[in-house]
Amino acid sequence: MTKSLAERTKEAYQERKRLVVPLLGFPGVQLSETSIKLAQQNYQVHFKTLKALVETFSPDMIFPLMDLSVEANALGRLTHFPVADSAAVPRDRFHFEELEKLREIDLSSDGRVHVYVETVKLMRIGLPDNVLRGAYVIGPYTLASLIIGAEDAAILAVEGAGDLHRLCEFAAAKILEYAKLLMAAGAEVVCVLEPSAVMLGPRQFQEFSAAYVAGIRQICAVNGGSTIYHICGNSMNLIEQMAASGVDGISLDSSEVGVNLAGAARLIPENVVVIGNVNPVKTMLFGTPDDVRKEVRALLREMRSYPNFILSTGCDLPQQTPLENIHAFMDAGRSGF
Repeated sequence: MTKSLAERTKEAYQERKRLVVPLLGFPGVQLSETSIKLAQQNYQVHFKTLKALVETFSPDMIFPLMDLSVEANALGRLTHFPVADSAAVPRDRFHFEELEKLREIDLSSDGRVHVYVETVKLMRIGLPDNVLRGAYVIGPYTLASLIIGAEDAAILAVEGAGDLHRLCEFAAAKILEYAKLLMAAGAEVVCVLEPSAVMLGPRQFQEFSAAYVAGIRQICAVNGGSTIYHICGNSMNLIEQMAASGVDGISLDSSEVGVNLAGAARLIPENVVVIGNVNPVKTMLFGTPDDVRKEVRALLREMRSYPNFILSTGCDLPQQTPLENIHAFMDAGRSGF
């Protein structure tokens, strides 16, 4: 990637445009007439789905279908694979004595890791050059929460910091393994998904998430890639810690959960991109095309004075999002400001 995400964002702003990047993955199965399960387990089907999205909507960046289970599944954690929804990792027993054995696992040998890496390879060669290729990895605290359970992770954040650091350090190392594979395959932007960390206070967030994401970001930068930090829920109390990790962008949830995107932009340096935050459910899934256009235009007005803004949705769109609503999002986003 010759230009950073921030440079591309500011170039668009100078042309009185915005990069328009809805998080599209799941609705793509409508276009490819497949299921989420099949797309997440077959890289030819997965790429066909992403290619259909690009050909239909022409976003400025495309990510594979969002999946929070890939790394945990590769580490042998119990994983459920529903046909019409993303894979999920339920709580299961874990003992810290298992960590040393888990360190020996080579993620590159895992079948589902292979699917996502091969999908990115096909994205590299099969999508137009002007579309940025993105990829997702899970965040270190969220992976730790999937391994030991969210309740136990929250307890350790208060009462057992040493053990939680051991687990987050291990998680970050495995995530980095995966990120390197994705970048080698052609990913230009790596988005770190850290939804569980929204439950942490700023100090704990810095300690158990941001400090480790900073290391992931450094390796991505060395390999020529940009990094985005994404958190679901109200992350306004964590904005400064997210930006201070050194990432190129922060991706934030919708205003209905308490996120003020302009307020977030005021808290971060201009070289960090703020990404969001049209409501993926209330507006995109259940609204009309007019509702979508209204919210997009209002957000563009709100963010008019911030060169470091990318128009997106607050999270990945639900599978049944009406395609006409995505068209309305793109059309309103392309109207400039």
